[in-house]
Amino acid sequence: MMATMRKLILLGCLSGLGLFAQSTQDLADLAWISGHWGGPVGRAYSEESWLVPKGNAMLGLSRTMVGERMVAFEFLRIEKRADGIYYVAQPNGRPPTDFKLTKSTSTLAVFENPKHDHPKIITYEIKESGTLVATIEGDERGQHKKQAFTFQRLADPVKK
Repeated sequence: MMATMRKLILLGCLSGLGLFAQSTQDLADLAWISGHWGGPVGRAYSEESWLVPKGNAMLGLSRTMVGERMVAFEFLRIEKRADGIYYVAQPNGRPPTDFKLTKSTSTLAVFENPKHDHPKIITYEIKESGTLVATIEGDERGQHKKQAFTFQRLADPVKK
């Protein structure tokens, strides 16, 4: 009985430490997402620009072009809150949708919102080659959809 109680106490302590580590994660751990990125998406071209973390937030902006015409844009941010780190998306200026960081390593960040229709999951991963892959997935009209955006680092858009 005493051994079982010790195991339960140890498991409780370890669980608490895991929750503590997740809630105190540093936004600087996601600084690898910062920069100006771009790449083709079918017949379109998509760009994302991310500022480095400051003030508990990273600000981002995305646009998708078909030829010379912008067909979509998005205001983005990744922010640290008391209960974790969130990716906040505002496609075409709509109200914000939050996705909580559920997994991260030095090369991967997974944000989820299971209550949202599409996407439910947003993933950023930096490959050894330096390529940034952003993936969105979720349900759309009753079917699971997944789309990857493969970006290369671009020169600073302000400097020419």
